[in-house]
Amino acid sequence: MQENSLHDDWLTESGDGELAIDVYQDEHNIYILAPIAGVKTSQIDVSITDEVVTIKGERKPEENVPEDKFFSKECYWGSFSRSYVLPMAVESEKARANLKDGLLRIEIPKDAKVKTKTIPINGNSK
Repeated sequence: MQENSLHDDWLTESGDGELAIDVYQDEHNIYILAPIAGVKTSQIDVSITDEVVTIKGERKPEENVPEDKFFSKECYWGSFSRSYVLPMAVESEKARANLKDGLLRIEIPKDAKVKTKTIPINGNSK
């Protein structure tokens, strides 16, 4: 049986699998979305500083199948991690995370100092 080396392509330098993420913003928050199927909330750790979000976890198979019984092994099982440098200052203490239907959603409020404000212009208008 030919061994599939796809598993090695998922590994980072630390040996962990790398997590794919989407990052976007609205006026008030930065959002990070990460598909994490097959992982329980107790198997995920999210840490946020004022500059970096780090997601770590472990995906464990529910079945214990011997290696020699596989025809194909493309799913990544084991530790994974991802760090993302935030593009602006945030209020990390107000961040929230939710895992629903295999999608981790992190909402991080932007620091009030970086939010765009519109100010009125005073003067004589004729």
